[in-house]
Amino acid sequence: QLQLVESGGDLVQPGGSLRLSCLASGTVFSSYTMGWYRQAPGKQRELVAHITTGGRINYANSVKGRFTISRDNAKNTVYLQMNSLKPEDTAVYYCNANRGLNYWGQGTQVTVSS
Repeated sequence: QLQLVESGGDLVQPGGSLRLSCLASGTVFSSYTMGWYRQAPGKQRELVAHITTGGRINYANSVKGRFTISRDNAKNTVYLQMNSLKPEDTAVYYCNANRGLNYWGQGTQVTVSS
């Protein structure tokens, strides 16, 4: 069983930055593809970025050039550095781990507003 705990969500002004963290426990973290998803009110959950076990990265077009995903296997942690935040980035951000089965964290709220 894999447990995921996100942190780092906050209220930030447009143009600001945040770094989200997701700590995994309970299994071999390095064997999972890790991802960040988000869900805004009234919308479906969408992929923001993911990073494979080999370090291959994929971003949603809406965040390319602004967000950076990274992982530290020694710390069992995946990060999402978010720069140049926009109001449309407001959502609950969820950490995901995938190795055939999907595991989800509880989510962390990011609000971008002046």
